[in-house]
Amino acid sequence: MLTGELIRLRPLEPEDADTLWRWNNDPEVMRWMMADHPESLAQIRERFAKRKPNSYEEANFAIESLAVGTLIGTCTLRDATPEQGRAELDIYLGEKDHWGGGYGTDAMRTLCRYGFDMMRLHMIALWVVVDNEAAIHVYKKIGFQIDGRHRQAFRDQNGKWHDEYLMSMLEGELL
Repeated sequence: MLTGELIRLRPLEPEDADTLWRWNNDPEVMRWMMADHPESLAQIRERFAKRKPNSYEEANFAIESLAVGTLIGTCTLRDATPEQGRAELDIYLGEKDHWGGGYGTDAMRTLCRYGFDMMRLHMIALWVVVDNEAAIHVYKKIGFQIDGRHRQAFRDQNGKWHDEYLMSMLEGELL
């Protein structure tokens, strides 16, 4: 397990499926997330039961609050290649009572520290909707920089198109 100041990162477990199903069916939680086709609880449970173990290519983590010891979100380093020394990061907090309390910032720092120190990555990148100001604030706060803009790359739940930023951080830039 990886521990920050407020959170602990641990591998996802099959029993986490029920919580993720609840989050995935909350429009406020999923507002800025790319959503696949809706899944039943049984489908999510089956997918979690068949989940591949974490590897260099893809490492998925549950975010737990240290104070409460419950699942509050998930994060992933994916598409990592040792040849390129880079990976893409995904994160979301599903428990809304933990929004704005520093949990996302701590999870990002902890995951990036793992990526740079343990995986020996040179770069961690992510995509974020330009209008997701709270997330952009967190990303910049820990050292991510805007590299570019992808026009009309995200369609929200109401069918409106939004631009996305490509952001990245190089090893040594984590704040």
